[in-house]
Amino acid sequence: MVLGIFLSTLFSLIFSNKSPSFIFAVGTLALILCNAIAFQEVLLNLSNKGLVILVLLLLCSVVVDKTGMMKKLSRGLVEKNQPKSIVKILSLSFFSSALLNNTAVVATLISALKHNQYIAPSKLLIPLSYAAILGGTVTLVGTSTNLIVDSFLIEHTGAGFNFFDFTLYGLTAGLICCALIYLIIPFLPETSAKEDNYKTYLIEAKVEPNSQLIGKTVESNHLRNLPELFLVELVRNKRLISPVSPDMIIESGDKLIFSGNIAKVDSLDHIDGLSFFADSNGLLRENLTEVVVSNRAQLIGKTLKQVGFRSMFDAAVVAIRRDGGRLSGKLGEITLKAGDFLLLATDNDFRNRPNINNNFFVLSELKVNKKLGKAQDKLAIGGFLLAILAAAFEIISLDVVLIILLMVYLITDVISSNEIKRSLPVNLIVIIVGALSLAKALQSSGLIAMMTDTLHPFLSVASPFVALLTIYVVTLILTELVTNNAAAALMFPFAIGVAEALGLPVMAFALAVAFAASASFLSPYGYQTNLLVFSAGGYRFIDFVKFGLPVSFAYSSVVLLLLKWQYQL
Repeated sequence: MVLGIFLSTLFSLIFSNKSPSFIFAVGTLALILCNAIAFQEVLLNLSNKGLVILVLLLLCSVVVDKTGMMKKLSRGLVEKNQPKSIVKILSLSFFSSALLNNTAVVATLISALKHNQYIAPSKLLIPLSYAAILGGTVTLVGTSTNLIVDSFLIEHTGAGFNFFDFTLYGLTAGLICCALIYLIIPFLPETSAKEDNYKTYLIEAKVEPNSQLIGKTVESNHLRNLPELFLVELVRNKRLISPVSPDMIIESGDKLIFSGNIAKVDSLDHIDGLSFFADSNGLLRENLTEVVVSNRAQLIGKTLKQVGFRSMFDAAVVAIRRDGGRLSGKLGEITLKAGDFLLLATDNDFRNRPNINNNFFVLSELKVNKKLGKAQDKLAIGGFLLAILAAAFEIISLDVVLIILLMVYLITDVISSNEIKRSLPVNLIVIIVGALSLAKALQSSGLIAMMTDTLHPFLSVASPFVALLTIYVVTLILTELVTNNAAAALMFPFAIGVAEALGLPVMAFALAVAFAASASFLSPYGYQTNLLVFSAGGYRFIDFVKFGLPVSFAYSSVVLLLLKWQYQL
């Protein structure tokens, strides 16, 4: 029964379009129903230390992402000097992924690279993804794959990895592969990126007197490299300037008019010294409400200033959109028409106002991350780095320091309890609990022992390195077929069974599984970061195979040779 459930799980992961979390959940239920594992054991897996650390780390990474640190860095990544731009992209992606969740790093940077005006996105996005994958292998916290293998190791031996157990292999292989990626980038196709599907709004931002933008050109301020937002006009001393030249010097009091995706408005939020009308009126923009001006509205034919919009509706207009017509100039001076779309920052009293239904049709709400204050910004980044350093140098255990950090974030309002609920990685938790349950069933049913007894005559006459190589290659193949986390979960119990049967170091085989499961360079489907750049860069499947083959070979060769040398295999 256990063998049947294992094979069914494997084939479902490869050939089914169901999510891995659903497949592992069904597999766990089947194990419980056939008495291969007790329900209490499944519940016990929820408290696995490695799983707890992974969840806490992902929640703390959400806070770091709110700071906009990566968004600020992304604005200056791409410039006219292509070699310099590529070095900056590879370096930022690699080194930031060593500490931050690498999927979050790619998700943050992808839009800025896709909409840059100097280099074809298809020349940048696969390198971005591969550098993030490589960076994630440098430390214990760089990728969820390492933490998943850590959770299995804790379950099996009672002790997991140390923070820097991955560093020798990950840093060496990563730097060599990043150099290789730099050299072979010319072989990537030059394709058109997939068009974005969003509705264009007009957004106005004011340059405050203390802004760091003042005295610099539009280009040096990187205002032309914003994701899905385009600087179309500038209003200075009541004079409209359009188009805006890259050499235009920004002055205090300038009104910058952007056109683009309103969901990316937080990119403007993280530019020092820019403010919106809603900011100056003290309205929070964590919840934005989209409305349409009705055909009986008293606003028709008037501007926002003329009607006193703020006092009339207890709301401020963040952006305006008009289908079939071009808008121009300051938001407050645009004459409104029936059918105009307004994005409003609203106060608590907005929906209770009696004049709302007469003037608007309320469509939907848009969630935008609330900007952190400067003190909160420093606390979020500084606290995270201190926590990681404290755990890395074994001053305090990683799980305890992350719990303390999350509590500090909650007390200081850096993150809310609702945000924590929304950010819980439920699917990943289900996968890990299901995989731990399956591993325990494989062990207790005797399947692992049966497999190792069968293979022992063949492996015992071969060198220990052949056993390690076999585990590594099978995991590598699985990772391209069933995703990195699932491959690590499926292969770990077999890897440990082989190591124990042959009397070889368990740590060497655990590291082999972790590194092989992260080595997804041949397919867009094996790793989350590859999937993110696949459609964004307009790639074909064969592009990953051609570009990834030399990277995968170099990475695997370095890791395997270092493992052979380190553990004398």
